[in-house]
Amino acid sequence: MKTNVYNPDEVVTSPDAHPKFFVASQMLFNVFIASLGAIIGLELITRVGITPNTSIIGALVAIIISYIPIKLFSKFKRLENQTLVQTSISGATFSAANGLLLPIAIPFLMGQQDMVIPMLIGASLAVITDASILYFSFDSKLFSARGAWPPGFATAEALKAAANKGKSAILLGVGMIGGALGKSAGIPTEMLGIAWISNVFALGALGVGLLIRGYSIEIFGFDINSQYIPHGIMIGAGMVALIQILRLMRRDDTESNDDEIQGQRPTRSALQMKLAMCSGFSVYLTIALMLAIGTGIYTDMSLGMMIGWLAFAAVAALASEMIVGIAAMHSGWFPSFATGLIFLVLGMLIGFPSEALGILVAFTVATGPAFADMAYDLKAGWVIRKEGTDEEFELAGRKQQYFAELFSFGIAIIIVAFAHQFYFAQDLVPPVARVYVATIEAGADSSIATMLAGWAVVGAIIQFIGGISRQIGVLLATGLLIMSPKAGIMIFVGLAIRFIVLKMFGEQGKKQLYVLGAGAISGSALYSFFTSTLKLGSK
Repeated sequence: MKTNVYNPDEVVTSPDAHPKFFVASQMLFNVFIASLGAIIGLELITRVGITPNTSIIGALVAIIISYIPIKLFSKFKRLENQTLVQTSISGATFSAANGLLLPIAIPFLMGQQDMVIPMLIGASLAVITDASILYFSFDSKLFSARGAWPPGFATAEALKAAANKGKSAILLGVGMIGGALGKSAGIPTEMLGIAWISNVFALGALGVGLLIRGYSIEIFGFDINSQYIPHGIMIGAGMVALIQILRLMRRDDTESNDDEIQGQRPTRSALQMKLAMCSGFSVYLTIALMLAIGTGIYTDMSLGMMIGWLAFAAVAALASEMIVGIAAMHSGWFPSFATGLIFLVLGMLIGFPSEALGILVAFTVATGPAFADMAYDLKAGWVIRKEGTDEEFELAGRKQQYFAELFSFGIAIIIVAFAHQFYFAQDLVPPVARVYVATIEAGADSSIATMLAGWAVVGAIIQFIGGISRQIGVLLATGLLIMSPKAGIMIFVGLAIRFIVLKMFGEQGKKQLYVLGAGAISGSALYSFFTSTLKLGSK
């Protein structure tokens, strides 16, 4: 799916070197914005149970401060600086909530308080590794900058529209109002925008999955989730997706593809992507060993089981972020909670001890969110930087966004290290952590293995048929794991509108749908954020 709708004449950016993130005059502001993101993430995941995409919030903050008549803030009129701001707040939000607090809540709920600090250290390293793998593989054949990455595209369109104040701004504003109004009425209007931006086949598979899950009782007479059907399909589709990824990395770097034919060569080669994945696996293996020793879980396992746990933990971490990344690129959703549960169930079937299972799922869920979130940020930056037409400038900007992301992780780690005890003392933990712990305490059942194996075959076949570009197996499983039939309906409404607009207005209509869709995603995100924030005072 390509979203090459940027007109270089629409927004004037400086031809000079890309602005630096580490500038002494704005370090206090960097600390403030990252701290704000971390606090937002912690509050929402503990009190509401969700973590919204704060990229658009960061973009709005950057736009607002650019109008403050103080010389210090005048630099934020430049879109590249605004991109660094939204990268910082977004990275802090997801790392603090999904990447750090959620993992350490699992050993806490299991009564293993002595494992919390070692888990925090391991999760911190996992989050950094997660984002680093993405940085070195973004704009490769697998994770193309021309992929949809809907939240990132929406953020970029919001920044551009605010700078232009022209027709695009009006379209974006209409989309934002419609998105917010629909969301207030309980309609997932963000799915309209995603359907107008993303790959048709991937979104169609997601929509089918959402509808089947939402109406499974009416259709089949039972809840498919209780029979582990979504989990089995995700396991099979995920395994085939990983094989497809490995095959892609083995291709010759000189092999031509559609992007190269059009003069849009990926900035990351197959070799660079392979090195990123292999290096990441090695680091994950090292972190797993550190966790096993630091938490003491190695004392409950034989040498053979210990080696098996280390290998499984590293594979689970890497596989989880690959699946999450693929889903995020095509749909704007990343099923990190669900993939964590899948690897937990597999670990239970293998027979790992309960404490080892707790650390396993905590380690797995620490990977994925930072990968997807940073990809959204890099997509936004790529659009702002004229879609990579100047490769040197694009790579320089991407590096500064990477620095912003790492800086936000550092702030998030410090805040979580000091704040987690206050949340835990009030029994404020991410709700999904209780699900993981309850699953471990329930134990494994041999009948589960049979159900998972049978449906894994189905998932594998679907993923194989769709191929690596469409990812229909992974997206179908993602939909089956989520209880939101309204979202499925809105996807097909959006695809129908998209078909009609393309037939009637052609390429120009498609471009306007992109902007309108970005507005719908942004408006929906803003409404969700502020309505959630207003509820922060209630427990």
